[in-house]
Amino acid sequence: MNYDLATPFIPPSAPTALPLIETPAPVPSPTHECQNNLSFVSDLTIPDGSPVPSGATIDKRWEVINSGSCDWDDRYRLRLIAGSLLGASSPEQALFPARSGAHAVLRIFFQAPAEEGRYRSAWQAFDPNDFPFGDPVFIEIEVVSPTPTP
Repeated sequence: MNYDLATPFIPPSAPTALPLIETPAPVPSPTHECQNNLSFVSDLTIPDGSPVPSGATIDKRWEVINSGSCDWDDRYRLRLIAGSLLGASSPEQALFPARSGAHAVLRIFFQAPAEEGRYRSAWQAFDPNDFPFGDPVFIEIEVVSPTPTP
């Protein structure tokens, strides 16, 4: 075998590999959990301290704003948190469904006790995870003897 010593030896090159292009893993977008809030606006019926005849049916309404970023649906509740049930049908009521930023009217029917005196019933909104939120709403009445009719 004859070798040409004048020509330098060049070893064979490895097959040229294409550069590995890595696709970055998708970055999860930050989860935005909405915030619940309820802001009391006004008593629409039965202002605090109103005299109410004993045994009377009371149609109490509060104007509120859904001041949070969550929409209230049928999983949201209004619950008795202090005071007397005052004849309400249940210590837990449906919270009126309302979109974020919307005004809503909360309504509960109460029954004035037979005994005279000052009574208060306080209620709070609860989210689907059973956490209370927002301003509590309440009714405060002064039960009086009914005036006899002539």
